[in-house]
Amino acid sequence: SALFSDPHCRPNIAVYTFRHFGNMKTTLVVCLVFVGVASAFVTPQFAFSTGSRKTCQSLSSSVDDKTEVREYFNTEGFNRWNKIYSESDDVNSVQMDIRDGHDQTIQKILNWIKADGDIGGKTVCDCGCGVGSLAIPLAQMGAKISASDISDSMANEAERRAKDLGIKDAQFYTSDLESVTGSYDTVTCVDVAIHYPTEKMTEMIQHLCSLANERVLISFAPKTWYYVLLKKVGEMFPGPSKTTRAYLHEEEVVRKALEAAGFEIAREEMTATNFYFSRLLEAKKRV
Repeated sequence: SALFSDPHCRPNIAVYTFRHFGNMKTTLVVCLVFVGVASAFVTPQFAFSTGSRKTCQSLSSSVDDKTEVREYFNTEGFNRWNKIYSESDDVNSVQMDIRDGHDQTIQKILNWIKADGDIGGKTVCDCGCGVGSLAIPLAQMGAKISASDISDSMANEAERRAKDLGIKDAQFYTSDLESVTGSYDTVTCVDVAIHYPTEKMTEMIQHLCSLANERVLISFAPKTWYYVLLKKVGEMFPGPSKTTRAYLHEEEVVRKALEAAGFEIAREEMTATNFYFSRLLEAKKRV
């Protein structure tokens, strides 16, 4: 998941952070400051909240989050992330780093699936599909794809890309995650959890598991003491553009939610570049 959804650099602040922090944590501070606020969930897809806005811990807050995400990725956010998740040369070094990190996460999933054998004819539900970074290569491998995104712009772009590649056995549509229904062999949700408040995370995982007959693949921004600290530092330097809130999640909470839904962790990975950090878990249904 990308650490932010407004990847524009502010070099003067970057120099300041390099003078006050060290090693990996320096990089994290820089990216937070650059953003001032989110893939990816994202990224993942990661969105950090703007300066004065505080995270609400209520059900109404999650509704506001959903509205923010939908509006952002249908407008300015779509233009930015569509460019990042493409082969466009019109990206800065931060955006390129995010692209590389996201590509690494996607490739790890594809490698897992290839290692398990032929996925041809298997059904895959990709929740929060974005521009089709995962859904399209899975369709090319022969999977039957049902992919959705809360953003019309994202879902339409994914469909356009699939058609341009001659992919026919894939459906792309607009939907929030909670409204997705059906039964699938594999359910994926990559860099989306960044947009879900802590109190909604378990419910979201339960819903994903209810759709899966065999396995769930999910990525999220891990909540650690230094990520929390750096997130607070980032909030001290609000960026010029309105983006979306960001939520880090304790890995133990995610694991427990998967286990409570009848799944057990089969494989795990961590992707970390300068500006992209994403924990990836594959959970298989217990038999």
